[in-house]
Amino acid sequence: MQIYKAPLRDMRFVLHEVFGSADLAKLSSEVDLQPELIDSILEEAGKLAEQVLLPLNASGDEEGCHLENGVVRTPKGFKEAYAKFCAGGWTALACDREYGGQGLPESVNKFVEEMICSANLSFGLYPGLSRGAYLALRHHGADELKKRYLPKLAEGTWSGTMCLTEAHCGTDLGMLRTKAVPRDDGSFAISGNKIFISAGEHDLTENIIHLVLARLPDAPAGSKGISLFLVPKFLPTSDNKPGTRNGVLCTAIEHKMGIKASATCQLTFENATGWLVGAPHRGLAAMFTMMNSERLSVGIQGLAISEAAYQSAVVYARERLQGRSLAGAQHPEKPADPIIVHPDVRRMLLTMRAYAEGCRALGAWVARALDTLEYGKDPALRQQAEDFTALMTPIVKALFTDFGFEAANIGVQIHGGHGYIRDHGVEQYVRDARIAMIYEGTNGIQALDLVGRKLGAHNGRLLRGFFHPIAEFIAAHKTHPKLASMVGALEKALGALQLATATIAEAGLRDAEEAGAAASEYLRLFGLVALGFMWARMAKVALEALPTAHGEAAFYHAKLVTARFYMERILPQAGALYLAIKSGKQAMMAFDEAAF
Repeated sequence: MQIYKAPLRDMRFVLHEVFGSADLAKLSSEVDLQPELIDSILEEAGKLAEQVLLPLNASGDEEGCHLENGVVRTPKGFKEAYAKFCAGGWTALACDREYGGQGLPESVNKFVEEMICSANLSFGLYPGLSRGAYLALRHHGADELKKRYLPKLAEGTWSGTMCLTEAHCGTDLGMLRTKAVPRDDGSFAISGNKIFISAGEHDLTENIIHLVLARLPDAPAGSKGISLFLVPKFLPTSDNKPGTRNGVLCTAIEHKMGIKASATCQLTFENATGWLVGAPHRGLAAMFTMMNSERLSVGIQGLAISEAAYQSAVVYARERLQGRSLAGAQHPEKPADPIIVHPDVRRMLLTMRAYAEGCRALGAWVARALDTLEYGKDPALRQQAEDFTALMTPIVKALFTDFGFEAANIGVQIHGGHGYIRDHGVEQYVRDARIAMIYEGTNGIQALDLVGRKLGAHNGRLLRGFFHPIAEFIAAHKTHPKLASMVGALEKALGALQLATATIAEAGLRDAEEAGAAASEYLRLFGLVALGFMWARMAKVALEALPTAHGEAAFYHAKLVTARFYMERILPQAGALYLAIKSGKQAMMAFDEAAF
């Protein structure tokens, strides 16, 4: 049986105590965002996740989606759950009030996303894709398209997709063949085939809005010749109701390893009517508004799986009796001690906990930058926020999903043989988590983005927004009587990251393969340091809160112990990663291709 309880106390800790929610109230004039309002929103989202979505997770995985005459049927209970989701206003949470949304910041929305995906990742993909489509259209669509489609996406009666991939090309979008032919009325005839389209067809909404990458007749070759088009499943009538069926058809659904209740579709477009979004031949730039949003959300999916797997593992480790403690029987009245007494089980549990809570804090740091970028009035601060989110997007996507898969596997290990079978539901987390490392750009692609685009951008300006706050924190707290050891560990890891950055910058100028060979280790190193900074900050807040914590002393003490575990048992990996980066490309590139 899968177990999930929304981690509301930890979310409040991150939002209110680590980053200070008072600043959120100043960002937007649309919402009087007081801490009490934030807490009530999170509490209601937690109830939805626990009571409505979690009970459908295992059954949805068991049943999966079904294709019937071009229509996808979602598993039993999904339609009713989605109706409750829309009725509760959750699709509109972070949408603009101008289009019927609630205007809440990403700092709140990302925690809601986490709870939804912890309880039911397959379900979370449907509104998640709509959110990305909403952002792309909002930023790049013509006013007429915005007025027609954004309110429907906000209320959730229409949903969105992102149609990039074709059978012959995945990441290399410059090879796509889907065509867009202009019509006299200003629309375009879209023809081509797309695969791996999440939420491409389903029965949850009355219409589906596809954002499709295609080529105009005069398009230049490669990625510079791609345009973006809005293609609805049903053409809207004059009163904005679903009208005539458009020329888009689901021809198959993928039979997947995981996320089986999420419809992953093959779509055929046959002279489908579409409208240009953004400028001709600039579709990739417009689509990246959606893709970058999705990459951050996919990172949150990794965090969500980490949390769900951890909670199930803790309950099992407390209940499963196996052997005696190495220090002597801890529960002599029982035939054996629960496995939570064993050091190796605690190592695994604390690793999962450190991943989840560290990623939650890092995700909140990035979400706060997104809110500054959206609502900030100071151009300099908005530029800093843009730089920071650009730098951190590949790290959040790759690190969080790597950790999510690792945590899910650890959860199975803690359950032992009972984890490998389906009864406890933890093997589903492994299968569901695996895709997050692949879609929206594989984690290897994220690493190449980091070293190939972000490090050298604007003469290293993006890095300053990350390195400087950490260096300032270290300088201010390295002699702190209770933080010094943690800060010292963070300082060593930061030094390894700085040396690795210099190594890659120097070697990459001479040989692009050197940077490519180091990319994945560098992203992991960067992420470990980022989490180290978060844990140092959280430890500081916990120390300051303890003297007056009263009934919450156990919460803050657990935070300090987890921080220590991270600094002593996980962060030291930074040194080994630097040595691997320093070794260069020869160990892998000198191997003869024929010998593989």
